[in-house]
Amino acid sequence: MRTALAKLGIALALSGPLGGGAAASSALQPFQMIRSLQLVQDRIANGDHAALPMQRKLLEMIDARMRNATPEDLGDPRNLSALLIYAMSGGNPVTLDLALSKLDAGNPAKPLADALRAYLGGDFQSARTVLATIAPETLGDHAPFVALVKGTVLSNDEPDAALADLDTARLLAPGTLVEEAALRRALLIAVSASRPDVFARTSSAYVRRFLRSPYASQFAEAFVSGLAAMHASLDAGEMAEILAWMTPEQAETIALRMSRQAAIANDPVMIAFAARLAEGDKEQDPRALLYSSLGGVASPDVADTLSTLRAIDRSRLSQGDRALLDAATDIARTVVDRPKPASTTSSPPIPAAMDAVEPSETDSYITSTRAKLDAIDRLLEDSQ
Repeated sequence: MRTALAKLGIALALSGPLGGGAAASSALQPFQMIRSLQLVQDRIANGDHAALPMQRKLLEMIDARMRNATPEDLGDPRNLSALLIYAMSGGNPVTLDLALSKLDAGNPAKPLADALRAYLGGDFQSARTVLATIAPETLGDHAPFVALVKGTVLSNDEPDAALADLDTARLLAPGTLVEEAALRRALLIAVSASRPDVFARTSSAYVRRFLRSPYASQFAEAFVSGLAAMHASLDAGEMAEILAWMTPEQAETIALRMSRQAAIANDPVMIAFAARLAEGDKEQDPRALLYSSLGGVASPDVADTLSTLRAIDRSRLSQGDRALLDAATDIARTVVDRPKPASTTSSPPIPAAMDAVEPSETDSYITSTRAKLDAIDRLLEDSQ
């Protein structure tokens, strides 16, 4: 493995910035280059962002090598496996077609190769039909990649089967970019299929292993979506423990986004859930305080809400959030300062005609309050 990486280093040095090292890279067998690619991808999974340009360069070199592969090259099972791994690692479909045209029609790898061609071409139905007959764990070196692809093409129609295949991919390639991708895809399935148990388990596994991955932002997007969609069926304490594995900046960002979504939805259950996520933040972001307070501006606890709003450091807010703070403070103050109606023991006189009744102070207050709440909604929508 180290020898292959050393040869790769020489090839990269000879190729130069414009990729003119075809002669150097042709000295390497495809399976050697794929091994080097996997080493680089493992570094990426473990948080080495500097390896991303090397991955791109490697894929370019492997593409050129695969285009020039001879039938004798592909007659070596290791090289044929390397071709399939290249295809499943984001390879060029045109290059795959060219290489496969050099295979005998009776080659046992042909069905799998055809399934990958369909997958790369976006024809998941055809890929699913072929892959349904293949047990990934029987395929050797490219087994985890096949399990990952199979889980992907099944994700929309057969979520349980897809999750099983993604688990297989993880078990066959622990600690690799395959496992990292499998966890992210499993998280998306958990959200779309509304599976809080899978969501919690998958999120926990990801934050413990791959938070330094350059693809962690994709995980964060799916994680926030899942929190918002399934907050009523998730354990807020368990989710807070997951956030505790993150850096303070990551945890704060996710808690803030949840608070904001809860404010937009004006959902008391979601607001309480978001507040539970933010409890571990000793110096809570003023935006989180603002968003979590919006649901209380017309509640029985409005006096406490007003105190919270007045204590927010507006200098740390954006212009849009300052406008939101002003609107929320205004409505909370209106509710708190509203004069209490005088009590009376006698009933008011009944008017002779309904159209003779002037709008009461209560009616004016309700109309004003609703207008201000609508203004808050518009401010939230505009800031999305």
